[in-house]
Amino acid sequence: QVQLTESGGGLVQPGGSLRLSCQASRSIFMLNDMGWYRQAPGKQRELVATVSSGGTSAYVDSVKGRFTISRNSAKNTADLQMNSLRPADTAVYYCKATRYVSGNPAIYWGQGTQVTVSS
Repeated sequence: QVQLTESGGGLVQPGGSLRLSCQASRSIFMLNDMGWYRQAPGKQRELVATVSSGGTSAYVDSVKGRFTISRNSAKNTADLQMNSLRPADTAVYYCKATRYVSGNPAIYWGQGTQVTVSS
């Protein structure tokens, strides 16, 4: 079992920056993909960014060039650096991790952290 705890959310003005961190309760070497998702009020949860165990990252088009995802094995975290934030980025951000065991995926979610972009 792996627990994920997000931190770093808050209120920021448009154009500002935030850095989200996802702390894993165990070594992230045991995890395959790690990612950040978000859910705005009245909308479905959507993928924001993912990073594989090998460091390959992918982003939804709306955040490309503004957000950067990274893994820190020394701290057992997956971080999301968010720059040039827009009101449309307002959402609850969730961390997700996947571990494959005998080919079967075990999926873990954090509780979420609120990001509000507003003047």
